[in-house]
Amino acid sequence: MKRYDVIILGGGAAGLMCAAQLRENTALSIAVIEGNAKPALKLKASGGGKCNLTNVEVDASHYLGDEKLVSSVLEGFSKEALLEYFYQGGLRPVIRKERYYFCPKSSDEVISILLGKARGCDLLLGHKIVSVEGESSFVVTTDKGGFEALNVVLATGGASYKELGASDIGLKIAQHYALKTIPFNPALVGLTLQPKEFWMKELSGISCRAQIRVAGRVLEEDLLFAHKGISGLVVLSASLYWHRGEIAINFLPGFDLEKIRREKKILSTAITLPKRFMKAFLEAVDLEDKPCNRLSAEEFEKLKTIQNYTMAPSGTFGFSKAEACRGGIACEEIDPSTMQSRKIRGLYCIGEVVDVTGELGGYNFQWAFSSAVVCAKAICSISFKPN
Repeated sequence: MKRYDVIILGGGAAGLMCAAQLRENTALSIAVIEGNAKPALKLKASGGGKCNLTNVEVDASHYLGDEKLVSSVLEGFSKEALLEYFYQGGLRPVIRKERYYFCPKSSDEVISILLGKARGCDLLLGHKIVSVEGESSFVVTTDKGGFEALNVVLATGGASYKELGASDIGLKIAQHYALKTIPFNPALVGLTLQPKEFWMKELSGISCRAQIRVAGRVLEEDLLFAHKGISGLVVLSASLYWHRGEIAINFLPGFDLEKIRREKKILSTAITLPKRFMKAFLEAVDLEDKPCNRLSAEEFEKLKTIQNYTMAPSGTFGFSKAEACRGGIACEEIDPSTMQSRKIRGLYCIGEVVDVTGELGGYNFQWAFSSAVVCAKAICSISFKPN
């Protein structure tokens, strides 16, 4: 049975970054075990194949998870440090919509840099992880054999994108060691509708700028109407904070309705939204498409709901459409300064397997990379001699 100083379970963004950092800064023997035939498939597919690396504004307020843990990890490897790291590797990210950092050509640019820096690690592809046993000296069993390690890093990701090999093996390993876990649930995903909102299904393909208030947060980006319900960037981020109950949608953020109150134009023309949407909305709130200056006080109150439309989604589009997951290994189980389990020495947890999830827009890759670097630094700082 081959023995390593460090075995990293998962060859995604977090796993590869951890391997790269360890390889660059230590002479430790390292293996990355990945169930797929190729590494980083989710990273490769993300952002339309161009990988949204990070965001212009990165702090704990954009994450669902323990604030102390998230802040500590982001301070350990900041957005600026991430951009500099890939810049030194030859990547020149481009900014879209003044917020999102993307690869200029393709996600392969990031993957190539990480694989290059991790060169010298054993990359064991097509190995399905079965179990991890033992303490201080771990035994990792795969469907192709067993391996020993002094340190094990759980970088197994979440349960979204099952077609790319996603699973809950990380939670099962954590549970074996009596670590508290929260079941995975779909996040960054579209929301389905109650019958009252079925009028929105007829608008499939239409998008507009919208603001959503959910669980005390206010998010603003594009909303997309879909056959199943509502989607788009703002809905995906809102789904992170929605569990059940109502959300409020402002379909006209920044628009002063009082300015059109005396206009002679009909409502669907005076309001700068797609006409199909306006006609469907007016019908849904039982309002005639009439000249603005002919609205009664009661009718104008109905119109104002366009900026505060409350609805209770019936659910989500599910794991198959989710960009990420809520849930994972509980934050209180992890030391923020090292990403090491507070209970099991030598067991580390990074990336999406931890109960930390960011909004859409590069936040989850930032978390994956940052947690990986914090973990690698902690392992590098430990003085030990392999047996």
